[in-house]
Amino acid sequence: MNIKEIISSLPIGTNIQLNGWVRTFRNEQFIALNDGSCISNLQVVVNADSLSEEDSKRIHTGACISVHGTLTESLGKGQAIELTASKVEILGESNPNEFPIQMKKHSLEFLREKAHLRFRTSTFSAVFRLRHQLSFAIHNYFNQNGFVNIHAPIITGSDAEGAGEMFTVSNFDLENPPRKEDGTIDFGEDFFGKHTHLTVSGQLEAELAALALGKVYTFGPTFRAENSNTSRHLAEFWMIEPEVAFNDLAANADLAEDFLKYCIRYVLENGKEDLLFLQEREATEDKQKPTEERQTAPLIERLEFVANNTFERITYTEAIDILLNSSHYKKKKFKYPVEWGIDLQSEHERFLVEKHFQKPVILTNYPAGIKAFYMRMNEDQKTVAAMDILVPGIGEIIGGSQREERYEMLLEKCKQFNIPEESMWWYLETRKFGTCQHAGFGLGFERLVMYVTGMTNIRDVIPFPRTPKNAEF
Repeated sequence: MNIKEIISSLPIGTNIQLNGWVRTFRNEQFIALNDGSCISNLQVVVNADSLSEEDSKRIHTGACISVHGTLTESLGKGQAIELTASKVEILGESNPNEFPIQMKKHSLEFLREKAHLRFRTSTFSAVFRLRHQLSFAIHNYFNQNGFVNIHAPIITGSDAEGAGEMFTVSNFDLENPPRKEDGTIDFGEDFFGKHTHLTVSGQLEAELAALALGKVYTFGPTFRAENSNTSRHLAEFWMIEPEVAFNDLAANADLAEDFLKYCIRYVLENGKEDLLFLQEREATEDKQKPTEERQTAPLIERLEFVANNTFERITYTEAIDILLNSSHYKKKKFKYPVEWGIDLQSEHERFLVEKHFQKPVILTNYPAGIKAFYMRMNEDQKTVAAMDILVPGIGEIIGGSQREERYEMLLEKCKQFNIPEESMWWYLETRKFGTCQHAGFGLGFERLVMYVTGMTNIRDVIPFPRTPKNAEF
């Protein structure tokens, strides 16, 4: 049995066996045991018949034990039932002088250094159970809506974003790689016969599949060699990227809104206990912050707000006008400039959703110069059929577009972005053989987990974060 099952379904008087890890051992009589199935511990009551004095001295925080006993009504505060032990077996000891995770407040920075053990804490067990809930919800949503899951390649010869910040994949002897006559490395001699990288996106491959299967999605790891140490960036992260044949920008926005709401509703229904714990944790943390940095509403209320509100839809041009006419801009409270043609900063996005509309916003039709080559050019020849979904507290959470399905237009965009035609021949060919309008979007999974859990650093919502100068574990 696990603790979640015990608490929810078993009557007093039931005899059970329970395995788990010791959180605390008080007065050599009360063990707080947790098995990871839920946020709650189960109190185990031991005595001389169930645990010898010698074994009692071997049980410390972090130890793994197996308990046989009977569920009884608890007389203590904070729990309705407890387990009166008839036998306790020590499966794995924990040295109290070395075990770093104690029943006290540890900083998140410290726990990142102990990522192999931070799952044992209440905060991170809650975060990673919710991460699982969201992952399940994503697959569930697409399966229920007739999508086919596609596994896009992790090793690629193309740069989907045109960003250039990619990790090279090679099996060369790094001390002595083959070189051309001009001294540059000859990747033609490499394992794949060309310069290859870890993927930044599965989108391009998903498009190919959508133009045969209709509705597809990818959910896999992606990589960026961006030398950034901010709380919003990882070198390795997970992306969800649906692509739908025959969809235009409006249908794409409909899908993204419905999908996001489904995921949030799913965790509200199935992860309430963990959400309540993280909400209380956030409230405690907020008390230590300046008033202007505190959350405007409790975590669950924020999630319900997104799940239950229709998203506002405006164009990029309308958004710029709103920002320029705002008192915030006139009082010079924005750190970054505001003008048509800029890529909006997080402060601009959050102003739109938190101050102006006070609801999630879908921004559409961005200037072509700040968006990727594959986005469809609008009739004005200045903007592309792009969209971003902005939510309170985080800003952009989803980015997508209607894709450029016209061969000549896409070929011209490749030239403008200095993307060699020979490296993208397969992508271009789909525009020659039965092309049609299609659209899709990308959701950074860790951004979603951050939003749902209320965690403020992306390194705290992925089990083992990969960042510049950090590939431990």
